[in-house]
Amino acid sequence: MNNEEMIRRELLQSARKARENAYAPYSGFRVGAAIRLAGSGEIIAGCNVENVSYGATICAERTAILRAIARAGPDRVRGSVEDLVVVTDADPPAVPCALCLQVLQEFCTPHLRIHLADLERIHRTLTLGELLPYPFSSFKG
Repeated sequence: MNNEEMIRRELLQSARKARENAYAPYSGFRVGAAIRLAGSGEIIAGCNVENVSYGATICAERTAILRAIARAGPDRVRGSVEDLVVVTDADPPAVPCALCLQVLQEFCTPHLRIHLADLERIHRTLTLGELLPYPFSSFKG
């Protein structure tokens, strides 16, 4: 197993574990996500947290990126996220919603690899640029 495969396996494991903590009493759709910061290799995970006022719900992908910003600061996070794993039990595995893609775009390059996984394995990898080809952007990274 090469280094990239080991990183994806670690990310998948972290996202699966985060998914176990998801709070999804309204939809029942539990999601876990994990990102890795380049340089340090630090993995930061998040899960979705629903709210009876649906607009207050936050997705796993946004939780992960916001936790990274809170932990490392926006300057260290901006442009340093190379991989994101999103775990759902959907078939096929779900892609991040448009709101998550826009938030990711604020801090990540179009080359961010987004790995879509079920509870067992990664099924597909796309880039942020493929999923959001025409972003509203001020990021020049």
